[in-house]
Amino acid sequence: MTNRRSPFSRRDLLKAGAAVSAGVMLSSRGRVFAAGSDKIRVAMVGCGDRGTKDAIDCLKSDPGLEMVALAELLPDRLAGSLERMKKAAAGQVKVTPETSFVGFDAYRKVMALKDVDAVLLLTPPGFRPLTLRAAVEAGKHVFMEKPGAVDPVGVRSLLQSADIADQKKLSIVVGTQQRWQPQYQELMKRVHSGELGEVVGGQAYWNWGSSKWHWEPRQAGWSDMEWQIRCWPYFVWLSGDHIVEQHLHNMDVINWAIGAHPVSCLGMGGRQSRTGPEFGNIWDHFTVEYEYPNGVRVMSMCSQIEGSTSKIGERVLCTKGATVTDRSMGYIEDTRGRKVFTYSDPIHSGEVAQFANLFKSIRAGQPLNECRRIAETTMTLIMGRMSAYTGRAMKWDWALNASKLDLTPAKYEMGDLPVAPVAAPGKTQLI
Repeated sequence: MTNRRSPFSRRDLLKAGAAVSAGVMLSSRGRVFAAGSDKIRVAMVGCGDRGTKDAIDCLKSDPGLEMVALAELLPDRLAGSLERMKKAAAGQVKVTPETSFVGFDAYRKVMALKDVDAVLLLTPPGFRPLTLRAAVEAGKHVFMEKPGAVDPVGVRSLLQSADIADQKKLSIVVGTQQRWQPQYQELMKRVHSGELGEVVGGQAYWNWGSSKWHWEPRQAGWSDMEWQIRCWPYFVWLSGDHIVEQHLHNMDVINWAIGAHPVSCLGMGGRQSRTGPEFGNIWDHFTVEYEYPNGVRVMSMCSQIEGSTSKIGERVLCTKGATVTDRSMGYIEDTRGRKVFTYSDPIHSGEVAQFANLFKSIRAGQPLNECRRIAETTMTLIMGRMSAYTGRAMKWDWALNASKLDLTPAKYEMGDLPVAPVAAPGKTQLI
């Protein structure tokens, strides 16, 4: 077992990941996966509650999968995740004590396993660019949760990893399950066919009447680092704030409909309801206006405020009508707001389908690489957060290519880690 207090800097981890990958044969290259017969061996990096659900959905998607290795920072979470997976899919779980790794370098030990074909990257988002780079350099196919990063430096790393994956013919599928939901696919097909005319605007919402998602009170024995990792949604360096971590789903639909990323934005928001230090340094509400090519404007709104009205979904406004969607339905309005089409076929969550399509692409030898798309959508929300935090309008080209904002800590170790100040518009520096 790894010494959990061993310090690693971000540079150390990147160097170590490259060194490991240099000595690893590409596990998938040269192998042919027959449909439903040959086993595909999968490993899991990050064993939290949501990650474990993803792993179970993954195993449901293809009977030819075997879960063979786990990597996690916290031993209790690794043990709990393994227990849940064995109850849900016992015959497919082949993890042993020798393939269970704990610590900040646990992901490297998984990537070094030559019999691992694909990895599930399910850590908090702040670790995602690092683990993705190690995965593609080691020749592993990837499922990774969203968002892809928490800062522009991380997004640029994603784009580099996307290029490596293309060169090595690797699949990267991301956890934007709405892309696989039938009502979204049908309505986006109608938008892209021109049936509704040109897209001229839209609205996106994740207003949530809840405020304690993945929150737990700090225990006496936890270091700063352990507390922040256990309550990761409440720290910007780990989650990107809820505008990035959660609202990404809705803005991914908007980018999908428009077929482009925004060119600029202006945001605002604050921290007025969830104000105690136990809630880290994230805000509780945001509103951002995005401008896309050809003057298309989209209003984005998200909140995590207990007792507030919940509204989660998207509206894409076109010259001949509008689409209205959420995870449970989809319909089209005419220009007077009257429903003219309602999707009435069965709807599924897309959460198993995203894995099924990943492994279908691997078996077919036709790589499916969604990394550039998730990099763009992630940057869309990071740019909105940067504008809101600083109070300044933001341009895409500067935010993506010139910003030096890097939120990762100087060292990864289970020790002291002061919480960064809560952002204050007009005072927080634009980096």
